[in-house]
Amino acid sequence: MKRHLQLADVFEIVADAIPDRPALITDDCEFTYRELDDRSTRLANHLRSVGIQPGEHVGIHAANCAEWVEAFYACCKLSVVPINVNFRYVEAELRYLYDNADCVAIIVGAEFVGALDAVRDALPLLRHTLVIGEDYEAALAGASAQRDGRERSGDDKYLLYTGGTTGMPKGVIWRHEDVLLAAMNSGRGGRPIEQPEQLGDEAAANPGQARLMALGPMMHGGGQWVMGNAFTMGGVFVLSTGSRFDPHAIWRLAERSAANSVSTIGDAMARPLAAALEGGTATYDLSNLFSIGNGGAPLSAGVRRELKAVLPNVVILDSYGASETGAAGSRADDGAGHSAPRFNVGPDTTVLSDDGGHCLPGIVGKLARSGHIPIGYFKDPDKTAQTFPVFAGKRWVVPGDFACIESDGSITVLGRGSVSINSGGEKIFPEEVEAALKQHPAVYDAVVVGTPSQRWGQQVTALVALRPGMNPTVAELVAHTRTLVADYKAPKATLFVADVVRTAVGKADYRWANDEAQRLLGIAATST
Repeated sequence: MKRHLQLADVFEIVADAIPDRPALITDDCEFTYRELDDRSTRLANHLRSVGIQPGEHVGIHAANCAEWVEAFYACCKLSVVPINVNFRYVEAELRYLYDNADCVAIIVGAEFVGALDAVRDALPLLRHTLVIGEDYEAALAGASAQRDGRERSGDDKYLLYTGGTTGMPKGVIWRHEDVLLAAMNSGRGGRPIEQPEQLGDEAAANPGQARLMALGPMMHGGGQWVMGNAFTMGGVFVLSTGSRFDPHAIWRLAERSAANSVSTIGDAMARPLAAALEGGTATYDLSNLFSIGNGGAPLSAGVRRELKAVLPNVVILDSYGASETGAAGSRADDGAGHSAPRFNVGPDTTVLSDDGGHCLPGIVGKLARSGHIPIGYFKDPDKTAQTFPVFAGKRWVVPGDFACIESDGSITVLGRGSVSINSGGEKIFPEEVEAALKQHPAVYDAVVVGTPSQRWGQQVTALVALRPGMNPTVAELVAHTRTLVADYKAPKATLFVADVVRTAVGKADYRWANDEAQRLLGIAATST
């Protein structure tokens, strides 16, 4: 059987090369490559036995668990498309996603069966439901562990629903080969893969294994891509499966698994992880840990300092990626403070003007990537045409992040245009102002939105959560911000809140922020 750069093919090649080495370690279980491949194959054969066909969609509606990983690769083995279902969605959001996703089967956590039942009328194609637990284990026990031997294709589809932080989620369609090379090959340094069997040879020849730990939910791309990178390089995927974010449980898992890298998503995850190690009252053997990888949401300067204080020998590696771009850039923290995230990128990533011209250093345009990029959005040809334009015969993905090229060739990402603020004709990116605010020692967290203004059209409004015992004045915060960003970007209104609400993966929830800012401004605001 000919092998391809297809996710299940790659996993099986590595599993055959190092069957008795560890593949998956969670809070609850550990599997070797042989064991994980066996369970995934059994699930694939069960799905085939109930009539699931290549190209059909199977939802995975579960919190982090080993079964999530098994279900993902079982689908890939069948050339079936796994659908990431956000288990935190309320009924209206679930109804939208399921109506859009065309699922014919659902693998669901027992605790989410009620939520699924409430929206079954949005699933007219649904033919099979498998509940994780006794039913799931019985299905595996009753299925064969023999692979079917069918040839797969690098053209098989991988569909990733976006987080939907500013609107309903969109399904981003990738070819397996493209997503593997664009998002799941960075652990190998992006080195070319001449043939899939090369990955098995590399894994067998390497006496050690990289151990990559994901903290974010598997229902989002970041967790899936850490998993993919681990398996592509013959490493160990370490998955936090706790029912809540417990920093001490995470450090215990990092210690037990001898994790080399822990992937966080912004301050919401990194801050409690640093706090758990402060004061020396809790000690863990983290001698194998060499990097904290961060992506999806920026780390503030304050949290960086906290991490470096408790993990002085660990490198902080920032990365840029999106559902539409894959892993497009990274940069090791060198201690230089920037008002916006800055990344080193490859030759296929640049900054373009609206007409497709290449922007010179210092000129603001939109970040763009070519090469291995998605096919488009599921069921949305208009949005596909907008986000995946062709300039001079070359196809790009332009997801909407404004950016500029620096003199050293790195790219500064300013923020998503969909949440940018137009104040007095000036375009302002909330992320840049948020980063400046969070460099003040009294600021625990901050989110910035544009609110209506008779004078400016929109004004920059900041919602700020302070550290305990700190009471800076609004004037002090604004003055601090003006030392890091231009005067017109400084907040015109500053609102103190007990907590800044974030999404499940730590990103700013701009829908909440807009509603809360307008509510507070209608009652009592402190403006400058």
